[in-house]
Amino acid sequence: MDHPLIEDPSDPRLADYIGLSDRDINRRREDERFFIAEGPEVVRRLVASGLDIRSIVVSPNRMADMSEALAGAKAPVYLAERSVVSAVAGFDLHRGVIASANRPPTASLSDVLGRPSIASGGHRIAILEGLNDHENLGAIARSARAFAIDALVLDERCADPYYRRTVRVSMGEILFLPIVRTSVDSAMAVIRSLGGSSLALTPAADAVAIGELTVDHDAPLAFVLGAEGSGLSDRTLRDADHRVRIEIAPDVDSLNVGHAAAVAFALLRRRSS
Repeated sequence: MDHPLIEDPSDPRLADYIGLSDRDINRRREDERFFIAEGPEVVRRLVASGLDIRSIVVSPNRMADMSEALAGAKAPVYLAERSVVSAVAGFDLHRGVIASANRPPTASLSDVLGRPSIASGGHRIAILEGLNDHENLGAIARSARAFAIDALVLDERCADPYYRRTVRVSMGEILFLPIVRTSVDSAMAVIRSLGGSSLALTPAADAVAIGELTVDHDAPLAFVLGAEGSGLSDRTLRDADHRVRIEIAPDVDSLNVGHAAAVAFALLRRRSS
């Protein structure tokens, strides 16, 4: 199939990609109707996600690699040299593939918990408090997908889950996760009302080692994680059902929150149905 070649950076078909580096100054862009997916693998995952894609732009030298994945795309696919897209975006698009897509609506926690869990047993969700680093959010999303987490719950201080860097670090996996925006205490209360429990991760020495914790795999379970450095608030640590820690070498202060999430998800993983 032939795809239109765009040679002029001012072409209106590239409007979604104008000034991406300038947008990075404003770290939260949830007022925008669309998001950007960057890189071959991320765009492949975007197509597989079934989200509403607005357009895909591919450099000619990448088209052979992308043709199979893009065959099912229900969106216009344009060819443009890297130099053309770089002039529009404000940085070198060295991966040669970029796309824009409409943001999916946020989910409600009741909707998520009303659907079947993606693996056997009760639902597993990750509740994030004040997590404002986009790369950590992307890393947590990638691990959440790998270990059958049903949804991410973000409080009002968390970063934009569809920010370009977040989507890229997640390798596009965040596009398959329901995103809920609500307060941490509300989310924990919902989990508790359904007979489940919340696990607040902390490096505190007096917390229970997560490997020693016995959980009901048929009940909902929430992993509660805080921002890098500051961690969880005193209120959240107090109100959670369990304070848990990951056992690490005594001369190491703590794990990066993205790594801690992956370890916790893996330790309490359910078998897929």
